[in-house]
Amino acid sequence: MNSIDELPSQPRPPRLLWLDLTRRCQLACIHCYNESGPQGGHGTMSREGWLRVLDQAADYGVRNVQFIGGEPTMHPHFAELVDHALNIGLHVEVYSNLVHVSRRCWELFQRQGLTLATSYYSDRATEHDTVTRRPSHRRTRANISQAVGLGISVRVGIVTTEGDRETDAARRDLAGLGVTRISVDRVRPFGRGGEGEGQEEELPHLCGGCGDGTAAVGPDGTVSPCVFSGHLGVGNVEKTDLADILRGSAMAEISAKIRAVTVGGDPCDPTETECTPGFPGSECTPRT
Repeated sequence: MNSIDELPSQPRPPRLLWLDLTRRCQLACIHCYNESGPQGGHGTMSREGWLRVLDQAADYGVRNVQFIGGEPTMHPHFAELVDHALNIGLHVEVYSNLVHVSRRCWELFQRQGLTLATSYYSDRATEHDTVTRRPSHRRTRANISQAVGLGISVRVGIVTTEGDRETDAARRDLAGLGVTRISVDRVRPFGRGGEGEGQEEELPHLCGGCGDGTAAVGPDGTVSPCVFSGHLGVGNVEKTDLADILRGSAMAEISAKIRAVTVGGDPCDPTETECTPGFPGSECTPRT
């Protein structure tokens, strides 16, 4: 394994920025990577702060942003933020549980430059709802179908959990709805899926590409290498310009540390594929 000294001193120019808007969610999934749920909050980032981050991202060369959470559509300024991102030329992906989609959101989802993503746990309602801990299967499935019918580009990640039956039935179910972008991934050991592991123990489970052309901004403005590594803050956009954080030494150092301890041979090995949830063509699903 390479030492930190042998790794690049600076991350690559950013290609993808996650906007982790909120910890509020209608669901309480047993494996949620950031422990979101019905009691979660929207953090301290203001409407103006998020708009400023989008402008700074576009100016710095970011071209792809993903709105995620929690359930991003529950954020009070979600529609305005997505509209602004599209208007300044950013490609947008919205990662939603698709439990509830308002008329305004359906209008947004049909705009050019936007794609939609969601997670699916089983073709059987009882199995799916056991994971989400809410009666969500019927509504999520119906909204996947509606999105396809409206011509919205939608990708679905089938997330397998211990003891789940084969995913073939779920894949067939989604294909029957007209979904063509389907991936399968395992539960990742972060948040409620981490079974009590500490932060240092979590590091080897990261893909190794964190911060290498990617970054995430959390509800309190904290910038981290990716959505799975939110506890590894390298700066805060409420105090420092996004560009200065992305090209700063703290980002370079923590990215090098992650790469140095990452277990080789992971399915998301960045030497083999793009391990960037939300990045066009990626098979990695960030809710896992």
